[in-house]
Amino acid sequence: MLEEILISGLQTLGLPADDLIIHRFRCFYDFLSEKNAVMNLTSISSEKDVAILHFLDCAALLDLLSFCGKRVIDIGSGAGFPGVVLKILQPDLSLTLLDSTRKRVDFLEELCVLLGFSDVQCVHLRAEEAPPAYRESYDIAVSRAVARLNVLAELCIPFLCVDGSFLAMKGPSAADELKEASSAFLQLGCGKPQLLSYTLPDSSVHHTAVLARKEAPTPPFYPRRYAQIKKQPL
Repeated sequence: MLEEILISGLQTLGLPADDLIIHRFRCFYDFLSEKNAVMNLTSISSEKDVAILHFLDCAALLDLLSFCGKRVIDIGSGAGFPGVVLKILQPDLSLTLLDSTRKRVDFLEELCVLLGFSDVQCVHLRAEEAPPAYRESYDIAVSRAVARLNVLAELCIPFLCVDGSFLAMKGPSAADELKEASSAFLQLGCGKPQLLSYTLPDSSVHHTAVLARKEAPTPPFYPRRYAQIKKQPL
């Protein structure tokens, strides 16, 4: 079932679905299922739901923004969504997977070895504690369901170079979150963000993403300590 859903869905999105890609998704699913029994990586577990709500949901980002040859950081990557999915479908991108939980980073490292991605950097680190070498070093920063947008923006945007793009996968509250975060984007160096809607293939599920382009360097005092970000969001 997984293979059939993915082939159909990827074709609908205009994305490649060759044997290697489908094989990697199968390996991803099997490894996720094995580790999920002891790590609680996701509450979504059936082949159909993982194929649509995880794999195709993340794949749809490639229809919103070009990732070809880009330096990408996935912040709060967790079980590899969306970063690993993007790498499977766009293998020429340079990928950093960042997560604050050691067990999740260990999972990501094992997963990347299993999939044959020797060039993916898996980093155990809190976003707001990243050393200067990571700052303004990426073309794209992506994140999925990590925090409210006014918090997430401050954690992610400092990683972007000028002209880079911040792409956040959000739920039904995206429009409200965008309103409360509008000043945050300006303070962090971004232009006016866009709210993008998309429908998952082979389903009636509608999701949203927030896309913003960085127009100026982020002031050096951002990001602040996480406790301060949470207490006083921009």
